[in-house]
Amino acid sequence: MTTDGQTETLYNAIGGDSTVRALTHRFYQLMDTLPEAARCRAVHPADLSGSEEKFYEYLTGWLGGPPLYTDKRGHPRLRSRHFGAAIGAQERDEWLLCFTRALEETVSHPQLRTVILEPVTRLAHHMQNKDE
Repeated sequence: MTTDGQTETLYNAIGGDSTVRALTHRFYQLMDTLPEAARCRAVHPADLSGSEEKFYEYLTGWLGGPPLYTDKRGHPRLRSRHFGAAIGAQERDEWLLCFTRALEETVSHPQLRTVILEPVTRLAHHMQNKDE
């Protein structure tokens, strides 16, 4: 889709940098405070600021914005980078709970939320690396 000669991206459609920042910040706030996300929180470091920044960088590029993550860190190799964290169905579902709530709170357009959430859900299932 193009608008005035520019390709419309999900990044632009949801509001660009400020929305991605708000989304990632709210995601980690929820993970850090929701009792129902305790197992997901436990696989993260005590200080979430580095995780939040990496997720912001990754999500920015994934949504069609500047390739911040790959410019700094190379190919994401998400599954291999997360292999050291035990991610089972419960951790996956808790992660998705936090992401879904953060998405609902920061992206106002329901169709855009659906477009984002479907592949994110598939990715979350792909990241699971332990059986229950």
